[in-house]
Amino acid sequence: MSILPYLIQNNDLAGKDVTLLGLGKFGGGVATVRFLVEKGARVTILDSKPAEALQESIRQLENCADVAFQLGDSSTELPATQLLVVNPAIPPDHALLKNAAQQQIPVTSEMELFWQLNPGRVIGVTGSNGKSTTTAMIHSILKAAGRRCWLGGNIGISLLPELEQIQADDWVVLELSSFQLEALNRIQVSPHIALVTNFSPNHLDWHQTLAHYRQSKQTILRWQSESDVAVLNRDDPELQGWQTTGNILTFSTDVELDPDLFVSQNSFQFKDEWGTLSPELKVPGAHNRWNAAAALLACRAAGIPAQDLNQGLESFTGLPHRLEFVGEYQQRRFYNDSLATTPESAICALDAFRDSPVILLAGGSNKYVDLTEFARRFRGQTKATALMGQTGKLMYDSLQEQPFSDQKSGSAVISLPQTSFENAFTWAFQQSAPGDVILLSPGCASYDWFTSFVERGERFRTLFRQLSDESQSG
Repeated sequence: MSILPYLIQNNDLAGKDVTLLGLGKFGGGVATVRFLVEKGARVTILDSKPAEALQESIRQLENCADVAFQLGDSSTELPATQLLVVNPAIPPDHALLKNAAQQQIPVTSEMELFWQLNPGRVIGVTGSNGKSTTTAMIHSILKAAGRRCWLGGNIGISLLPELEQIQADDWVVLELSSFQLEALNRIQVSPHIALVTNFSPNHLDWHQTLAHYRQSKQTILRWQSESDVAVLNRDDPELQGWQTTGNILTFSTDVELDPDLFVSQNSFQFKDEWGTLSPELKVPGAHNRWNAAAALLACRAAGIPAQDLNQGLESFTGLPHRLEFVGEYQQRRFYNDSLATTPESAICALDAFRDSPVILLAGGSNKYVDLTEFARRFRGQTKATALMGQTGKLMYDSLQEQPFSDQKSGSAVISLPQTSFENAFTWAFQQSAPGDVILLSPGCASYDWFTSFVERGERFRTLFRQLSDESQSG
C-alpha cells in the first residue's frame, strides 16, 4: 500500500514539488490541483494542449498560489518533481510515465488520492456500456432510502473536495472507467460492492490490446475480500469467466440461467423472499431495464429494504446527454444521446425507438473498435443516417465496398461523410418528416470534432434551439 495517505494526512506535501500531467476539462484536474495546493504543495501543470484549449480549467485556478503552467508542451522529460499525478486519459506508454519510472518518481492519480483517503464505503460501477446511468440510478435509490451518499468518478464529479464531509457509514458511488481502474490496480484495491454491466471491446486506441482492456476492467473484482459483493450481468458470456473472492449476485433476462434477479418485460423478480418489483421507469429502452436491475442488486447488497427500491428508480429521470429529450419542433422529436460513445450504446438507443422512424447522426473519432454491426443496424433500423467524423468516412466506404446481403438491411438513406456537425444536423432535419425522431447517438468518441461528448451534446442542443428560434422570428 502506498505511503501517500501518511504524507498527505500529516501535511508532508507542504513544500514538495508535485507535477500534474494532463489538466483536462472535466474538473478532475482542477480539483486535484486545488487539493494539492491546500496540502501545501508547489504544483506544475503539464499539458500538451495550448492555453486557449484549457481556458475554463485555467480560469478556475486563477486564485491558487504556487501553481505553474507548462502548456502546449510535448517534452519527454519531467521537470524536477517529487510526485507525478496523472490524468486518467494519459496512456500507459506515455513518454513522461516512462521518464518517471526511470527517475523512480512515485506516480498516482486523482482517483488513487481519493480512494486512499476516503473513509466511506464504496460501490463501484464499470462496464463497456451503461455504467453512467447505472451509477446514477444507484445514487438515486440510496438518496430516496434516506442514506448519506456521494456520487463521483468517471461520471464527471471529483469527490476530492468532499473528503472532509464523507463519514465512515456513508456510501460513495463511483463510476470507474478502465483508465481509472488501471490506476487503482497500482494500489491493489477494489470496491466493497463491485458492479459490471457488460463487456465489449472499447478504448483500444488507449489500451492497444483487448487483453489489456479486460485486465484493467477486472481490477474492480481482483482485490475484493470474502465479505465484498460482485454484481454481474449473467447474460454477458464474457463475464462468466471473471473471478472474485467476493459473493456474486447476478441479473439476467433468461430465467433458465437461475439469476438472483430475473428481468422481464414488466417487472423485476428476485430469487428469494424479496418477491417482485414493478417500478415505472422514466428512461426508455430495454437496456435501461438491465441498468435498473444492476442498480437494484447493488442497493440490495448495500442493505436497502425492498420497499425503498421502487421509489428511487421511479424518481430517476435520466442523465444529460443520455437519451435526453431536447424538445419537439414541427412534430419531430429531438434526442441527445451524445454519451453513446460505443457502437453497443448506440444500438441500444436505436432499439429504444423501434416504434418510430429515426433519423440518426452517427460517427466520430476512431477508437479502433469494430463498427460493422453498428453500420448494419443503422442501415436496417433508421430512415436515414448522417455520417460524421473519422469513422463516418470509414463506415461510408465500408458500406460501399461490402453491401449487406440481407435485402431488409438496406432501407436507410445514408449520407455522404459530412464536413461538419452543423451540416450533419441540417442534412438530418432535411430528411425528416412529422412523427420522426432525430437522434444524436454517434456510437463513437467525440475527439475529432469536439473536446468531449459534453461539447458535442451541447452543440446539438444549440442547433435545436436555433432551429426553433429561427422559425419563431420568421
